[in-house]
Amino acid sequence: MLRNVGYKFSFSFIKGGNWYRCLLTAGYKDYKIPPTFDDVEFPERGKLKIMEKVPQLKGQETPIKMMKRLKDLRGPDLVNNKLVHKQYGLQALTPGYLRWGHLEMIRLMVNRNMDDRRMFAIWRIDPPWKPITRKGQGQRMGGGKGAIDHYVTPVRANRMIVEMGGTVEFDIVRPILESITKKLPLRSWVVNQEMLERKEMEEEFEEGVNQNPFTMEFLINNNMQSCQTWLGKYDKMWHMKYK
Repeated sequence: MLRNVGYKFSFSFIKGGNWYRCLLTAGYKDYKIPPTFDDVEFPERGKLKIMEKVPQLKGQETPIKMMKRLKDLRGPDLVNNKLVHKQYGLQALTPGYLRWGHLEMIRLMVNRNMDDRRMFAIWRIDPPWKPITRKGQGQRMGGGKGAIDHYVTPVRANRMIVEMGGTVEFDIVRPILESITKKLPLRSWVVNQEMLERKEMEEEFEEGVNQNPFTMEFLINNNMQSCQTWLGKYDKMWHMKYK
């Protein structure tokens, strides 16, 4: 006996003088439509190029020593904080210095794990250009500034470090970039275009829904409890968001 119960069919039969009922159900699978990559443009060079360890000087030009210039790390990066190809990338969350060894580690891990036939990667940071000086161990104080030991690339918060794309989905690129975040001297996260847009919408939503007028910006601009006397210049500029 076969009965129709909605989308399910019940089948009854007799075995050993007893009635048994079996439910026959059809499994429903909802597969996502694969994305199309018609608007993806591949650059001329699909792999990351080797960064120069020391900046090239012209003629008899001598290398210039610099001061610490911590303003190179202050605040967010307002220029290189977007994805050029609107796909995937590695974004810094905190400031820091990247040495040549870090850049070489990124290049090797990306180039070895990516399929250059359908993927590409580009740099979003400059080669090391800022000199870091150091004196030998055991030297006494004085004697002028030490010799140049190595060069670094200063990276601000929200700066894109490397960008990847191609005719691949995010789940294929994510493990490659996540393996890099564990070895960098600064905090970073793997993002795609949807995550960046969602983050901007959440920030705008929180700012519009917030009913508390005593925000950090309001407190600093109105000098509540004389906070401007002990706050720094960059705290007043970025309202305690960035250091």
